[in-house]
Amino acid sequence: MQVRRSVADKVMAGLGDAQEYLRGAREGYVVREVTVPEPDVASIRGKTGLSQPAFAKSIGVPLGTLKNWEQGRRRPDGPARVLLALIEKRPAIVQEELGVAG
Repeated sequence: MQVRRSVADKVMAGLGDAQEYLRGAREGYVVREVTVPEPDVASIRGKTGLSQPAFAKSIGVPLGTLKNWEQGRRRPDGPARVLLALIEKRPAIVQEELGVAG
């Protein structure tokens, strides 16, 4: 009989693996690096058909942050950059997956 681990158990196991890796254990681990291109935020938002306020709300960022990205004063990074790359490939992904109205 196979015992199913809870999500919390899986997360804790993953954190333990990450700690071991950071301490120098490399055998048996696979590291994947993903390069995310610099997003053209205004173009990506345009593909969604959403206004600036609606788009900012749908991805969980302040309107000012979105405006700064679109005007080139700031650049999205980390998770925001990945989310924007996903939206560029599939403009309705947020609405489809999370049921967020635009």
